[in-house]
Amino acid sequence: MPETFDSKAFLGSLTHKPGVYQMLDEAGGVLYVGKARDLKRRVSSYFGSKAHHPKTQALMNQVADVQVTVTASEHEALLLEYNLIKRHTPRFNVVLRDDKSYPYIRVTSQQEFPRFEFHRGSRKAPGRYFGPYPNAGAVRKVLGQLQKLFMVRQCRDSFFANRSRPCLQYQIERCTGPCVGLVDRDSYARDVDNAVRFLEGRNADVLSDLVARMERASEDLDFEAAARLRDQITAIRKVQSTQVVAGTRTRDADVLALHDDAGLVCVSLIMIRGGRVLGSRNLFPRVGGDPAPEQVLAAVIVQHYFAQPAPRELLVSHPVADLELLESALSARSNHQVNIRTRVRGQRRQWLEMASNNAREAAALRRATHSGLRAQFVDLGRKFRLDDVPERIECFDISHTGGEGTVASCVAFNQQGPDKSSYRRYNIKEAAAGDDYGAIAEVVRRRYRKAAGDDATTPDLVLIDGGKGQLGAAMDVLEELQLGGVELAGVAKGVGRKPGREKIYRPGRSQPLLLPASSPAMHLIQQLRDEAHRFAITGHRQRRGKRRNISALEEIRGLGPKRRRALLQQFGGLQGLKRAGIEDLAAVKGISRDLAQRVFEHLHGG
Repeated sequence: MPETFDSKAFLGSLTHKPGVYQMLDEAGGVLYVGKARDLKRRVSSYFGSKAHHPKTQALMNQVADVQVTVTASEHEALLLEYNLIKRHTPRFNVVLRDDKSYPYIRVTSQQEFPRFEFHRGSRKAPGRYFGPYPNAGAVRKVLGQLQKLFMVRQCRDSFFANRSRPCLQYQIERCTGPCVGLVDRDSYARDVDNAVRFLEGRNADVLSDLVARMERASEDLDFEAAARLRDQITAIRKVQSTQVVAGTRTRDADVLALHDDAGLVCVSLIMIRGGRVLGSRNLFPRVGGDPAPEQVLAAVIVQHYFAQPAPRELLVSHPVADLELLESALSARSNHQVNIRTRVRGQRRQWLEMASNNAREAAALRRATHSGLRAQFVDLGRKFRLDDVPERIECFDISHTGGEGTVASCVAFNQQGPDKSSYRRYNIKEAAAGDDYGAIAEVVRRRYRKAAGDDATTPDLVLIDGGKGQLGAAMDVLEELQLGGVELAGVAKGVGRKPGREKIYRPGRSQPLLLPASSPAMHLIQQLRDEAHRFAITGHRQRRGKRRNISALEEIRGLGPKRRRALLQQFGGLQGLKRAGIEDLAAVKGISRDLAQRVFEHLHGG
């Protein structure tokens, strides 16, 4: 403790009222912020003769001054403490650094044909909002279910207003085609109502409505409509049956479980809406000092739910400090009663166990990977200004020689490294020879066509090897497929095509992003781009070699596909075949001496 600070005189002047205290260093920086029901009693505990934990003692050794702010109530002290921690992020406080906004599903209910869309940010625009969801992947999954079950539109208004014929979503039975008048307003409104009930967790009401409509269609002898409704009912029940972790009661709750792995703290957050598990997110607060688990959990709850409304119930793995104060403050901010519960049974107990397992595994994984690949993912998310650190990245490349044998590749990386089971090659069939823009559009469409409306794995970020043109082609396809929440970037080679000088193009930005050659994000981009290029060029060479081998033999009379294949397999390719003599050729099954003579002469210009 610096000698210039007279703690005895300071403590003698303190009040017993509630308030907030800030501990400052010699430069005036905030080391720690705390709240107190009784300022005098709480602050005095730091300056007594009682031995402190080493981390607390490290704090007190740096304290040069203490400032207090008296408040009218504990509620005001809690709010002030939250604002000061958010502003100063003191090193000895628990600081929740995950401040990214959560995604929602927005329904443009004010429109004649409402749209269901991925939304992140302010919720001031007209419409209904459902969520929050833990990540973009959870939103995409639910939007895909809505398309399959209710065939409601998700396209942008500009796309919707300029259609003259149905789009791809209509062709794959993911939309009823309201843009070109293939469904009337009342029928579409019923689909929207049922989709909204589904989002609210009122599946029983949805099924009752569909069953009644199916029975009426049968009575009217409209068996085709009855069959469609029957299939819809079956699909909804199938979705219900796959949600094995859903509770039997409709409830909204968040489950928070804390795990401390030798100072690395993880809080796993599972979101339950309408009795259905939407997904999870792992929070890694920075923990200074030596707070107990109940204090860490209380700090996380305050910083997380003061930024957004809390659900009616929070299920927590540890008792929470200042429980009644927290419940009262959260209820006031959320405009409904919020209860924090620790001792629960049944389904809610299973949810807590699930969150505890998630927290334990996430902490172990972060400790194992934080200094390597995960650090690159984190840096990439920061450099690209993404709302979340990407969990999965896919990269596309095109390879050809003068337009011949064009092959596209798609490689996938997650935070554990390459996901080689997801690597794919595509022989380009539709795009014209040498049309790189068309090739990118074709491969992106083929890769994500099934993902649009299905539960297939989709990436958080897509990298395109190319500049503005290739990026624009990919953007148009994702717009056509209505695949929301997927970030895009184009990676163009820089001056002299030297590594480290790449230009990164992002949608909505006129100027490219230039990253330092030494940055972890750039290293990750280069690794993805090089892997996609390697995978594409390998496929292209194989395709080109196969085509040239076959084309050199196709002109020989009497040498059909099976015999060509037998020769190439016997001699290991065209070069080996050219080195073979007539007797060697005639020894291959199915090759007569006359045919061997023709093959030899054709290959040697005879």
